[in-house]
Amino acid sequence: MKVLVIGSGGREHALVWKLRQSEKVKQIYCAPGNAGIRRQADCIDIAANDLQGLLAFALKEKIDLTVVGPEDPLTLGIVDLFEENGLRIFGPSKQAAELEGSKVFTKNFLKKYNIPSASYKVFTKRGAARKYIDKIGAPCVVKADGLAAGKGVIVAHTKAEAKKAVDLIMKDKAFGEAGNQVIIEEFLTGEEASFIAFTDGKTVLPLPSSQDHKAIFEGDRGPNTGGMGAYSPAPVVTRELEMRIMNEVMLPTIRGMEAEGRPYKGMLYAGMMINGDRMDVLEFNCRFGDPECQPLMMRLKSDLVEIFEAAIDERLEEVELEIDPRPAVCVVMASQGYPGKYVTGKPITGFVKASHMKNVMVFHAGTAIKNRRTVTAGGRVLGVTAIGQDIASAIKTAYEAVGVIHWDGCYYRRDIGYKALQRMRKKDAPAVAIVMGSDSDLPVMEAAADFLSSVDIKHKLMISSAHRTPDAAASFAKNARDEGIKVIIAGAGMAAHLAGVLASHTTLPVIGVPIDASPLNGLDALLSTVQMPPGIPVATMGIGKAGARNAAVLAARILGLEDQKIAAALEQFSREMAEQVSRKNEALGR
Repeated sequence: MKVLVIGSGGREHALVWKLRQSEKVKQIYCAPGNAGIRRQADCIDIAANDLQGLLAFALKEKIDLTVVGPEDPLTLGIVDLFEENGLRIFGPSKQAAELEGSKVFTKNFLKKYNIPSASYKVFTKRGAARKYIDKIGAPCVVKADGLAAGKGVIVAHTKAEAKKAVDLIMKDKAFGEAGNQVIIEEFLTGEEASFIAFTDGKTVLPLPSSQDHKAIFEGDRGPNTGGMGAYSPAPVVTRELEMRIMNEVMLPTIRGMEAEGRPYKGMLYAGMMINGDRMDVLEFNCRFGDPECQPLMMRLKSDLVEIFEAAIDERLEEVELEIDPRPAVCVVMASQGYPGKYVTGKPITGFVKASHMKNVMVFHAGTAIKNRRTVTAGGRVLGVTAIGQDIASAIKTAYEAVGVIHWDGCYYRRDIGYKALQRMRKKDAPAVAIVMGSDSDLPVMEAAADFLSSVDIKHKLMISSAHRTPDAAASFAKNARDEGIKVIIAGAGMAAHLAGVLASHTTLPVIGVPIDASPLNGLDALLSTVQMPPGIPVATMGIGKAGARNAAVLAARILGLEDQKIAAALEQFSREMAEQVSRKNEALGR
Protein backbone atom coordinates (compact mmCIF):
# COMPACT_ATOMS: atom_id res chain seq x y z
CA MET A 1 0.00 0.00 0.00
CA LYS A 2 1.14 3.51 -0.85
CA VAL A 3 0.22 6.12 1.76
CA LEU A 4 0.38 9.89 1.44
CA VAL A 5 0.54 11.96 4.64
CA ILE A 6 -0.11 15.69 4.29
CA GLY A 7 1.61 18.11 6.65
CA SER A 8 5.00 18.93 8.13
CA GLY A 9 4.69 19.04 11.92
CA GLY A 10 5.28 16.80 14.89
CA ARG A 11 1.78 15.41 14.44
CA GLU A 12 2.59 14.27 10.90
CA HIS A 13 5.92 12.79 11.99
CA ALA A 14 4.10 10.79 14.68
CA LEU A 15 1.54 9.60 12.10
CA VAL A 16 4.26 8.57 9.66
CA TRP A 17 6.13 6.77 12.46
CA LYS A 18 2.97 4.86 13.40
CA LEU A 19 1.95 4.09 9.81
CA ARG A 20 5.43 2.74 9.13
CA GLN A 21 4.72 -0.01 11.71
CA SER A 22 1.83 -1.40 9.64
CA GLU A 23 2.58 -4.51 7.60
CA LYS A 24 0.17 -3.22 4.98
CA VAL A 25 2.31 -0.20 4.17
CA LYS A 26 4.99 -0.51 1.51
CA GLN A 27 5.73 3.13 0.84
CA ILE A 28 4.93 6.43 2.56
CA TYR A 29 5.09 9.88 1.00
CA CYS A 30 4.80 13.07 2.98
CA ALA A 31 3.98 16.51 1.62
CA PRO A 32 5.94 18.51 2.43
CA GLY A 33 7.39 16.75 5.53
CA ASN A 34 10.45 17.75 7.53
CA ALA A 35 13.98 16.59 8.33
CA GLY A 36 12.78 13.86 10.68
CA ILE A 37 10.00 12.56 8.45
CA ARG A 38 12.35 12.15 5.49
CA ARG A 39 14.10 9.35 7.38
CA GLN A 40 10.88 7.32 7.32
CA ALA A 41 9.08 8.59 4.21
CA ASP A 42 9.71 10.15 0.82
CA CYS A 43 9.14 13.86 1.29
CA ILE A 44 7.73 15.71 -1.70
CA ASP A 45 7.85 19.46 -2.17
CA ILE A 46 4.13 20.19 -2.33
CA ALA A 47 2.53 22.57 0.16
CA ALA A 48 -0.23 21.19 2.39
CA ASN A 49 -2.76 23.67 0.97
CA ASP A 50 -1.85 23.03 -2.71
CA LEU A 51 -4.85 20.81 -3.34
CA GLN A 52 -4.40 20.48 -7.12
CA GLY A 53 -0.72 19.67 -6.73
CA LEU A 54 -1.50 17.01 -4.15
CA LEU A 55 -4.25 15.54 -6.31
CA ALA A 56 -1.99 15.33 -9.35
CA PHE A 57 0.70 13.59 -7.27
CA ALA A 58 -1.76 11.14 -5.71
CA LEU A 59 -3.19 10.20 -9.11
CA LYS A 60 0.24 9.85 -10.69
CA GLU A 61 1.63 7.66 -7.89
CA LYS A 62 -1.63 5.70 -7.48
CA ILE A 63 -1.82 6.48 -3.78
CA ASP A 64 -3.99 3.96 -1.88
CA LEU A 65 -4.64 6.02 1.24
CA THR A 66 -4.23 9.70 2.07
CA VAL A 67 -4.09 10.98 5.64
CA VAL A 68 -4.48 14.71 6.28
CA GLY A 69 -2.70 16.25 9.27
CA PRO A 70 -3.48 19.99 9.38
CA GLU A 71 -6.87 21.72 9.22
CA ASP A 72 -6.21 24.00 6.22
CA PRO A 73 -6.55 21.40 3.43
CA LEU A 74 -9.58 19.89 5.19
CA THR A 75 -11.44 23.20 5.35
CA LEU A 76 -10.43 23.90 1.74
CA GLY A 77 -12.13 20.66 0.66
CA ILE A 78 -9.32 18.19 -0.07
CA VAL A 79 -11.46 15.22 1.00
CA ASP A 80 -14.21 16.19 -1.46
CA LEU A 81 -11.66 16.69 -4.25
CA PHE A 82 -9.87 13.38 -3.69
CA GLU A 83 -13.10 11.40 -3.38
CA GLU A 84 -14.45 12.95 -6.59
CA ASN A 85 -11.34 11.55 -8.29
CA GLY A 86 -11.75 8.06 -6.83
CA LEU A 87 -9.04 8.34 -4.17
CA ARG A 88 -9.36 7.01 -0.63
CA ILE A 89 -8.72 9.70 1.95
CA PHE A 90 -9.32 9.90 5.70
CA GLY A 91 -10.88 13.11 7.03
CA PRO A 92 -14.06 15.18 7.06
CA SER A 93 -15.57 16.84 3.99
CA LYS A 94 -15.38 20.60 3.54
CA GLN A 95 -18.89 21.04 4.92
CA ALA A 96 -18.15 18.85 7.94
CA ALA A 97 -14.82 20.56 8.59
CA GLU A 98 -16.78 23.75 9.21
CA LEU A 99 -16.82 22.55 12.82
CA GLU A 100 -13.26 23.84 13.00
CA GLY A 101 -13.34 26.32 10.14
CA SER A 102 -15.95 28.59 11.70
CA LYS A 103 -16.31 29.16 15.44
CA VAL A 104 -19.60 30.95 14.79
CA PHE A 105 -20.98 27.86 13.04
CA THR A 106 -19.80 25.69 15.92
CA LYS A 107 -21.26 27.88 18.68
CA ASN A 108 -24.62 28.01 16.90
CA PHE A 109 -24.47 24.24 16.33
CA LEU A 110 -23.71 23.54 20.00
CA LYS A 111 -26.60 25.74 21.07
CA LYS A 112 -29.02 24.12 18.62
CA TYR A 113 -28.21 20.60 19.80
CA ASN A 114 -28.00 21.41 23.53
CA ILE A 115 -24.34 20.46 23.77
CA PRO A 116 -22.78 22.18 26.82
CA SER A 117 -20.72 25.27 26.01
CA ALA A 118 -20.11 28.80 27.32
CA SER A 119 -22.68 31.53 26.68
CA TYR A 120 -21.72 33.82 23.77
CA LYS A 121 -22.68 36.51 21.32
CA VAL A 122 -21.55 37.04 17.71
CA PHE A 123 -20.60 40.42 16.23
CA THR A 124 -19.89 41.64 12.73
CA LYS A 125 -19.30 45.27 13.83
CA ARG A 126 -16.37 46.33 16.02
CA GLY A 127 -18.29 49.07 17.81
CA ALA A 128 -21.09 46.74 18.86
CA ALA A 129 -18.55 44.22 20.17
CA ARG A 130 -16.80 46.89 22.26
CA LYS A 131 -20.14 48.07 23.71
CA TYR A 132 -21.03 44.50 24.65
CA ILE A 133 -17.73 44.19 26.51
CA ASP A 134 -18.67 47.28 28.53
CA LYS A 135 -21.94 45.58 29.36
CA ILE A 136 -20.65 42.16 30.47
CA GLY A 137 -17.27 43.24 31.86
CA ALA A 138 -14.19 41.05 32.25
CA PRO A 139 -12.82 38.45 32.26
CA CYS A 140 -14.20 37.24 28.96
CA VAL A 141 -12.96 35.46 25.83
CA VAL A 142 -12.65 37.04 22.38
CA LYS A 143 -12.51 34.69 19.40
CA ALA A 144 -11.93 35.26 15.71
CA ASP A 145 -14.46 33.28 13.68
CA GLY A 146 -12.10 31.57 11.24
CA LEU A 147 -8.79 29.70 11.35
CA ALA A 148 -5.92 31.61 12.95
CA ALA A 149 -3.20 28.99 13.50
CA GLY A 150 -4.27 28.49 17.11
CA LYS A 151 -3.83 32.19 17.95
CA GLY A 152 -7.35 33.52 17.33
CA VAL A 153 -8.63 32.92 20.87
CA ILE A 154 -7.74 35.65 23.36
CA VAL A 155 -8.53 35.41 27.06
CA ALA A 156 -9.04 38.97 28.28
CA HIS A 157 -8.73 39.67 32.00
CA THR A 158 -9.77 43.32 31.73
CA LYS A 159 -12.20 45.25 29.55
CA ALA A 160 -9.24 47.07 27.99
CA GLU A 161 -7.64 43.76 26.99
CA ALA A 162 -10.93 42.55 25.52
CA LYS A 163 -11.39 45.71 23.44
CA LYS A 164 -7.77 45.51 22.30
CA ALA A 165 -8.43 41.94 21.14
CA VAL A 166 -11.49 43.06 19.18
CA ASP A 167 -9.41 45.79 17.52
CA LEU A 168 -6.63 43.32 16.73
CA ILE A 169 -9.07 40.96 15.04
CA MET A 170 -11.52 43.34 13.34
CA LYS A 171 -9.58 46.57 12.81
CA ASP A 172 -5.99 45.44 12.32
CA LYS A 173 -7.09 42.24 10.56
CA ALA A 174 -4.35 40.27 12.30
CA PHE A 175 -5.96 37.05 11.09
CA GLY A 176 -7.30 38.36 7.78
CA GLU A 177 -10.82 37.33 6.80
CA ALA A 178 -10.90 34.97 9.77
CA GLY A 179 -11.70 38.09 11.78
CA ASN A 180 -14.76 39.23 9.82
CA GLN A 181 -16.84 38.07 12.78
CA VAL A 182 -15.90 37.85 16.45
CA ILE A 183 -17.41 35.93 19.32
CA ILE A 184 -17.48 37.38 22.80
CA GLU A 185 -17.77 34.44 25.13
CA GLU A 186 -18.26 33.71 28.82
CA PHE A 187 -14.98 33.13 30.66
CA LEU A 188 -14.88 29.59 31.99
CA THR A 189 -12.69 28.35 34.82
CA GLY A 190 -11.47 24.83 35.40
CA GLU A 191 -9.01 22.47 33.74
CA GLU A 192 -8.82 21.87 30.01
CA ALA A 193 -8.60 18.42 28.45
CA SER A 194 -8.59 17.02 24.93
CA PHE A 195 -10.99 14.26 23.90
CA ILE A 196 -10.05 12.89 20.48
CA ALA A 197 -11.87 10.12 18.62
CA PHE A 198 -12.04 8.34 15.28
CA THR A 199 -15.49 8.39 13.71
CA ASP A 200 -17.07 7.04 10.56
CA GLY A 201 -20.16 9.19 10.95
CA LYS A 202 -22.02 6.61 12.99
CA THR A 203 -19.57 5.02 15.42
CA VAL A 204 -17.31 7.07 17.70
CA LEU A 205 -14.11 5.31 18.78
CA PRO A 206 -12.36 7.41 21.43
CA LEU A 207 -8.65 7.48 22.06
CA PRO A 208 -7.42 7.90 25.66
CA SER A 209 -7.83 11.39 27.08
CA SER A 210 -4.98 13.86 26.76
CA GLN A 211 -4.07 17.38 27.75
CA ASP A 212 -1.87 19.95 26.09
CA HIS A 213 -0.16 23.08 27.38
CA LYS A 214 -1.09 25.91 25.03
CA ALA A 215 0.61 28.83 26.80
CA ILE A 216 4.25 29.65 26.07
CA PHE A 217 5.40 30.14 29.65
CA GLU A 218 5.49 27.86 32.69
CA GLY A 219 2.43 27.88 34.89
CA ASP A 220 0.30 28.20 31.73
CA ARG A 221 1.07 31.90 31.46
CA GLY A 222 1.63 34.03 28.39
CA PRO A 223 0.17 33.97 24.88
CA ASN A 224 -1.22 30.80 23.34
CA THR A 225 0.88 28.73 20.96
CA GLY A 226 0.25 25.68 18.82
CA GLY A 227 1.09 23.65 21.94
CA MET A 228 4.19 23.46 24.14
CA GLY A 229 3.68 19.90 25.33
CA ALA A 230 1.08 17.25 26.06
CA TYR A 231 0.46 14.09 28.01
CA SER A 232 -1.93 11.16 28.00
CA PRO A 233 -4.00 10.19 29.89
CA ALA A 234 -5.34 13.36 31.52
CA PRO A 235 -6.28 12.45 35.11
CA VAL A 236 -8.94 15.18 35.16
CA VAL A 237 -11.00 13.05 32.75
CA THR A 238 -12.37 10.29 34.95
CA ARG A 239 -14.24 7.22 33.71
CA GLU A 240 -17.52 8.93 34.57
CA LEU A 241 -16.54 12.04 32.62
CA GLU A 242 -15.49 9.95 29.64
CA MET A 243 -18.98 8.48 29.53
CA ARG A 244 -20.57 11.92 29.86
CA ILE A 245 -18.38 13.39 27.10
CA MET A 246 -19.34 10.50 24.82
CA ASN A 247 -23.06 10.74 25.58
CA GLU A 248 -23.43 14.51 25.93
CA VAL A 249 -20.88 15.77 23.38
CA MET A 250 -19.42 13.31 20.88
CA LEU A 251 -22.47 11.25 19.91
CA PRO A 252 -24.87 14.25 19.80
CA THR A 253 -22.33 16.04 17.58
CA ILE A 254 -22.10 13.19 15.08
CA ARG A 255 -25.89 12.82 15.01
CA GLY A 256 -26.37 16.57 14.76
CA MET A 257 -23.94 16.88 11.85
CA GLU A 258 -25.78 14.13 10.01
CA ALA A 259 -29.08 15.92 10.66
CA GLU A 260 -27.53 19.09 9.26
CA GLY A 261 -26.67 17.27 6.03
CA ARG A 262 -22.96 17.36 6.90
CA PRO A 263 -22.11 13.75 7.83
CA TYR A 264 -18.84 13.79 9.76
CA LYS A 265 -16.09 11.24 9.11
CA GLY A 266 -12.52 11.58 10.39
CA MET A 267 -10.91 12.69 13.64
CA LEU A 268 -13.20 14.60 15.99
CA TYR A 269 -11.34 16.54 18.66
CA ALA A 270 -13.33 18.16 21.45
CA GLY A 271 -11.44 20.67 23.58
CA MET A 272 -13.18 20.49 26.95
CA MET A 273 -13.20 22.70 30.05
CA ILE A 274 -13.90 20.67 33.19
CA ASN A 275 -14.80 22.18 36.53
CA GLY A 276 -16.20 19.70 39.03
CA ASP A 277 -19.42 18.32 37.57
CA ARG A 278 -19.60 21.02 34.92
CA MET A 279 -18.09 20.36 31.51
CA ASP A 280 -18.21 22.57 28.42
CA VAL A 281 -16.97 22.33 24.86
CA LEU A 282 -14.37 25.02 24.22
CA GLU A 283 -13.79 24.12 20.58
CA PHE A 284 -13.87 21.38 18.00
CA ASN A 285 -10.96 20.44 15.78
CA CYS A 286 -11.41 18.22 12.74
CA ARG A 287 -8.01 16.50 12.99
CA PHE A 288 -5.50 15.18 15.50
CA GLY A 289 -4.22 17.74 17.97
CA ASP A 290 -0.55 18.64 17.85
CA PRO A 291 1.21 17.92 20.19
CA GLU A 292 -1.43 15.50 21.64
CA CYS A 293 -1.00 13.21 18.62
CA GLN A 294 2.56 12.38 19.67
CA PRO A 295 1.88 10.78 23.09
CA LEU A 296 -1.30 9.20 21.69
CA MET A 297 0.60 7.49 18.87
CA MET A 298 3.14 6.25 21.43
CA ARG A 299 0.27 4.60 23.35
CA LEU A 300 -1.73 3.25 20.38
CA LYS A 301 -0.87 -0.40 19.73
CA SER A 302 -3.51 -1.07 17.03
CA ASP A 303 -2.71 -0.89 13.34
CA LEU A 304 -3.44 2.70 12.34
CA VAL A 305 -4.06 1.77 8.70
CA GLU A 306 -6.81 -0.67 9.68
CA ILE A 307 -8.53 2.04 11.73
CA PHE A 308 -8.39 4.58 8.90
CA GLU A 309 -9.73 2.06 6.38
CA ALA A 310 -12.55 0.98 8.69
CA ALA A 311 -13.56 4.62 9.15
CA ILE A 312 -13.56 5.29 5.41
CA ASP A 313 -15.67 2.16 4.81
CA GLU A 314 -18.05 3.03 7.69
CA ARG A 315 -17.36 -0.18 9.61
CA LEU A 316 -15.63 1.33 12.64
CA GLU A 317 -17.92 -0.67 14.92
CA GLU A 318 -15.76 -3.69 14.03
CA VAL A 319 -12.62 -2.10 15.49
CA GLU A 320 -11.46 -2.30 19.09
CA LEU A 321 -8.52 -0.09 19.99
CA GLU A 322 -5.55 -1.64 21.76
CA ILE A 323 -3.90 0.93 24.03
CA ASP A 324 -0.65 0.77 26.00
CA PRO A 325 -1.73 1.46 29.60
CA ARG A 326 1.46 3.38 30.31
CA PRO A 327 1.27 7.20 30.23
CA ALA A 328 3.18 9.19 27.62
CA VAL A 329 4.46 12.77 27.66
CA CYS A 330 5.60 15.14 24.91
CA VAL A 331 7.82 18.15 25.61
CA VAL A 332 7.98 20.66 22.76
CA MET A 333 11.33 22.32 22.12
CA ALA A 334 10.89 25.67 20.38
CA SER A 335 12.88 28.51 18.89
CA GLN A 336 13.53 31.40 21.26
CA GLY A 337 10.96 34.13 20.60
CA TYR A 338 8.16 31.82 19.51
CA PRO A 339 5.20 32.46 19.15
CA GLY A 340 6.56 35.88 18.11
CA LYS A 341 9.57 36.44 15.86
CA TYR A 342 12.34 33.88 15.96
CA VAL A 343 15.52 32.96 14.10
CA THR A 344 15.84 29.75 12.07
CA GLY A 345 18.79 27.86 10.60
CA LYS A 346 20.35 26.93 13.95
CA PRO A 347 22.21 23.57 13.87
CA ILE A 348 20.71 21.00 16.28
CA THR A 349 22.88 18.52 18.20
CA GLY A 350 22.11 15.50 20.38
CA PHE A 351 19.91 13.39 18.08
CA VAL A 352 22.20 10.35 18.17
CA LYS A 353 22.36 10.32 21.96
CA ALA A 354 18.59 10.78 22.27
CA SER A 355 17.95 7.97 19.76
CA HIS A 356 19.73 5.52 22.06
CA MET A 357 17.45 6.34 24.99
CA LYS A 358 14.84 3.69 25.79
CA ASN A 359 11.11 4.60 25.50
CA VAL A 360 11.88 7.91 23.77
CA MET A 361 10.90 9.23 20.34
CA VAL A 362 11.99 12.59 19.02
CA PHE A 363 9.35 13.81 16.58
CA HIS A 364 10.42 16.62 14.28
CA ALA A 365 8.29 19.68 13.51
CA GLY A 366 10.13 22.79 12.32
CA THR A 367 13.34 21.18 11.04
CA ALA A 368 15.18 21.11 7.73
CA ILE A 369 18.44 19.81 6.29
CA LYS A 370 21.09 22.41 5.45
CA ASN A 371 24.64 21.51 4.47
CA ARG A 372 23.90 17.94 5.58
CA ARG A 373 23.02 19.10 9.07
CA THR A 374 19.63 19.21 10.77
CA VAL A 375 18.73 22.82 11.51
CA THR A 376 15.78 24.69 12.96
CA ALA A 377 13.19 25.79 10.42
CA GLY A 378 10.16 26.82 12.49
CA GLY A 379 8.79 28.00 15.83
CA ARG A 380 8.06 24.61 17.32
CA VAL A 381 11.06 22.51 16.38
CA LEU A 382 10.87 19.13 18.14
CA GLY A 383 8.41 17.08 20.17
CA VAL A 384 10.44 14.93 22.56
CA THR A 385 8.07 12.17 23.60
CA ALA A 386 8.53 9.44 26.21
CA ILE A 387 6.46 6.64 27.68
CA GLY A 388 6.84 5.41 31.27
CA GLN A 389 5.35 3.21 33.97
CA ASP A 390 3.62 6.23 35.45
CA ILE A 391 3.24 9.88 34.57
CA ALA A 392 6.16 10.94 36.77
CA SER A 393 8.60 8.51 35.14
CA ALA A 394 7.38 9.47 31.64
CA ILE A 395 8.00 13.15 32.43
CA LYS A 396 11.43 12.37 33.87
CA THR A 397 12.45 10.36 30.80
CA ALA A 398 11.18 13.02 28.39
CA TYR A 399 13.18 15.75 30.12
CA GLU A 400 16.29 13.56 30.25
CA ALA A 401 16.04 13.29 26.47
CA VAL A 402 15.42 17.03 26.14
CA GLY A 403 18.59 17.54 28.16
CA VAL A 404 20.83 15.93 25.54
CA ILE A 405 19.44 17.98 22.62
CA HIS A 406 20.66 21.50 22.03
CA TRP A 407 20.80 24.47 19.67
CA ASP A 408 21.46 28.15 20.22
CA GLY A 409 18.25 29.83 21.30
CA CYS A 410 16.44 26.65 22.33
CA TYR A 411 13.41 27.16 24.59
CA TYR A 412 11.07 24.70 26.32
CA ARG A 413 8.78 24.69 29.32
CA ARG A 414 10.03 22.80 32.33
CA ASP A 415 6.63 22.01 33.82
CA ILE A 416 4.89 19.86 31.21
CA GLY A 417 2.53 17.48 33.02
CA TYR A 418 2.48 19.42 36.27
CA LYS A 419 -1.31 19.34 36.50
CA ALA A 420 -1.30 15.58 36.18
CA LEU A 421 1.30 15.32 38.95
CA GLN A 422 -0.75 17.63 41.18
CA ARG A 423 -3.84 15.52 40.64
CA MET A 424 -1.97 12.31 41.37
CA ARG A 425 -0.55 13.80 44.56
CA LYS A 426 -4.02 14.95 45.61
CA LYS A 427 -5.45 11.53 44.89
CA ASP A 428 -3.00 9.90 47.31
CA ALA A 429 -2.90 12.81 49.75
CA PRO A 430 -4.55 12.83 53.18
CA ALA A 431 -7.95 14.52 53.20
CA VAL A 432 -7.60 15.78 56.78
CA ALA A 433 -4.64 17.39 58.51
CA ILE A 434 -4.56 17.22 62.32
CA VAL A 435 -2.30 20.02 63.50
CA MET A 436 -1.05 20.32 67.09
CA GLY A 437 0.73 23.18 68.77
CA SER A 438 2.96 20.77 70.72
CA ASP A 439 3.73 17.06 71.02
CA SER A 440 2.18 17.23 74.50
CA ASP A 441 -1.19 17.61 72.72
CA LEU A 442 -0.84 14.21 71.04
CA PRO A 443 -2.70 12.14 73.70
CA VAL A 444 -5.74 14.37 73.13
CA MET A 445 -5.55 14.69 69.34
CA GLU A 446 -5.11 10.93 68.85
CA ALA A 447 -8.85 10.73 69.53
CA ALA A 448 -9.42 12.57 66.24
CA ALA A 449 -6.97 10.34 64.39
CA ASP A 450 -8.55 7.17 65.78
CA PHE A 451 -12.02 8.17 64.58
CA LEU A 452 -10.80 9.11 61.10
CA SER A 453 -9.06 5.73 60.86
CA SER A 454 -12.29 3.99 61.88
CA VAL A 455 -14.16 5.51 58.91
CA ASP A 456 -11.20 5.00 56.53
CA ILE A 457 -10.35 8.67 55.94
CA LYS A 458 -6.72 9.41 55.04
CA HIS A 459 -5.19 11.90 57.46
CA LYS A 460 -1.90 13.11 58.81
CA LEU A 461 -0.71 14.35 62.20
CA MET A 462 1.74 17.22 62.41
CA ILE A 463 3.13 19.74 64.89
CA SER A 464 3.10 23.42 63.99
CA SER A 465 2.92 26.31 66.42
CA ALA A 466 1.30 29.67 65.71
CA HIS A 467 3.83 31.27 68.06
CA ARG A 468 7.03 29.20 67.83
CA THR A 469 6.90 28.39 64.07
CA PRO A 470 4.59 31.08 62.65
CA ASP A 471 6.08 31.01 59.12
CA ALA A 472 5.78 27.24 58.83
CA ALA A 473 2.19 27.33 60.10
CA ALA A 474 1.23 30.01 57.59
CA SER A 475 3.01 28.21 54.74
CA PHE A 476 1.25 24.95 55.55
CA ALA A 477 -2.18 26.63 55.57
CA LYS A 478 -1.53 28.48 52.29
CA ASN A 479 -0.51 25.29 50.46
CA ALA A 480 -2.87 22.80 52.11
CA ARG A 481 -5.51 22.95 49.34
CA ASP A 482 -2.93 22.34 46.61
CA GLU A 483 -1.70 19.30 48.55
CA GLY A 484 -5.18 17.80 48.48
CA ILE A 485 -6.16 18.51 52.08
CA LYS A 486 -9.86 19.32 52.46
CA VAL A 487 -10.29 19.90 56.21
CA ILE A 488 -7.88 21.08 58.91
CA ILE A 489 -8.28 20.14 62.60
CA ALA A 490 -6.19 22.33 64.88
CA GLY A 491 -5.67 21.54 68.57
CA ALA A 492 -3.80 23.78 71.00
CA GLY A 493 -3.77 24.75 74.67
CA MET A 494 -3.36 27.92 76.74
CA ALA A 495 -4.16 31.16 74.84
CA ALA A 496 -4.26 29.15 71.62
CA HIS A 497 -4.22 30.99 68.33
CA LEU A 498 -3.29 28.06 66.12
CA ALA A 499 -6.75 27.41 64.62
CA GLY A 500 -7.35 31.10 63.96
CA VAL A 501 -3.94 31.64 62.37
CA LEU A 502 -4.44 28.66 60.07
CA ALA A 503 -7.95 29.85 59.16
CA SER A 504 -6.59 33.26 58.25
CA HIS A 505 -4.27 31.71 55.62
CA THR A 506 -6.67 29.28 53.94
CA THR A 507 -10.23 29.00 52.67
CA LEU A 508 -10.46 25.36 53.79
CA PRO A 509 -12.75 24.59 56.74
CA VAL A 510 -10.82 24.74 60.04
CA ILE A 511 -12.03 22.96 63.16
CA GLY A 512 -10.53 24.04 66.49
CA VAL A 513 -9.99 21.82 69.52
CA PRO A 514 -9.18 23.63 72.82
CA ILE A 515 -6.83 21.63 75.05
CA ASP A 516 -6.55 21.73 78.82
CA ALA A 517 -2.92 22.78 79.26
CA SER A 518 -2.96 25.53 81.91
CA PRO A 519 -4.25 26.37 85.40
CA LEU A 520 -7.42 27.64 83.68
CA ASN A 521 -8.31 24.05 82.67
CA GLY A 522 -8.68 24.84 78.96
CA LEU A 523 -11.09 27.74 79.35
CA ASP A 524 -8.39 30.10 78.01
CA ALA A 525 -7.92 27.90 74.93
CA LEU A 526 -11.68 27.62 74.39
CA LEU A 527 -12.19 31.38 74.37
CA SER A 528 -9.19 32.16 72.18
CA THR A 529 -10.28 29.52 69.67
CA VAL A 530 -13.97 30.28 69.48
CA GLN A 531 -13.87 34.08 69.66
CA MET A 532 -12.70 34.82 66.14
CA PRO A 533 -13.10 38.11 64.27
CA PRO A 534 -15.75 38.26 61.49
CA GLY A 535 -14.68 36.58 58.24
CA ILE A 536 -12.24 34.11 59.87
CA PRO A 537 -14.45 31.22 61.02
CA VAL A 538 -13.23 28.40 63.22
CA ALA A 539 -15.68 25.63 64.08
CA THR A 540 -14.81 25.20 67.77
CA MET A 541 -15.35 21.91 69.59
CA GLY A 542 -15.44 21.13 73.30
CA ILE A 543 -12.31 20.97 75.45
CA GLY A 544 -10.14 17.85 75.36
CA LYS A 545 -10.56 14.37 73.91
CA ALA A 546 -14.32 14.61 73.41
CA GLY A 547 -13.76 17.77 71.39
CA ALA A 548 -11.01 16.10 69.33
CA ARG A 549 -13.27 13.17 68.50
CA ASN A 550 -16.12 15.48 67.57
CA ALA A 551 -13.76 17.45 65.35
CA ALA A 552 -13.07 14.26 63.44
CA VAL A 553 -16.78 13.44 63.21
CA LEU A 554 -17.49 16.91 61.85
CA ALA A 555 -14.64 16.61 59.36
CA ALA A 556 -16.11 13.28 58.20
CA ARG A 557 -19.55 14.88 57.81
CA ILE A 558 -18.05 17.63 55.64
CA LEU A 559 -16.26 15.11 53.45
CA GLY A 560 -19.32 12.87 53.39
CA LEU A 561 -21.27 15.52 51.51
CA GLU A 562 -19.48 14.45 48.33
CA ASP A 563 -18.28 10.98 49.27
CA GLN A 564 -20.91 8.27 49.50
CA LYS A 565 -18.49 5.83 51.11
CA ILE A 566 -17.82 8.21 54.01
CA ALA A 567 -21.52 9.04 54.29
CA ALA A 568 -22.29 5.33 54.61
CA ALA A 569 -19.58 4.91 57.26
CA LEU A 570 -21.11 7.78 59.26
CA GLU A 571 -24.54 6.18 59.09
CA GLN A 572 -23.02 2.95 60.41
CA PHE A 573 -21.31 4.93 63.18
CA SER A 574 -24.66 6.47 64.20
CA ARG A 575 -26.33 3.06 64.26
CA GLU A 576 -23.59 1.65 66.45
CA MET A 577 -23.97 4.53 68.92
CA ALA A 578 -27.70 3.88 69.13
CA GLU A 579 -27.10 0.18 69.66
CA GLN A 580 -24.63 0.94 72.45
CA VAL A 581 -27.23 3.04 74.24
CA SER A 582 -29.78 0.30 73.77
CA ARG A 583 -27.45 -2.30 75.23
CA LYS A 584 -26.72 -0.07 78.23
CA ASN A 585 -30.44 0.35 78.82
CA GLU A 586 -30.88 -3.40 78.70
CA ALA A 587 -28.01 -3.77 81.19
CA LEU A 588 -29.70 -1.33 83.60
CA GLY A 589 -32.88 -3.39 83.51
CA ARG A 590 -31.22 -6.58 84.88
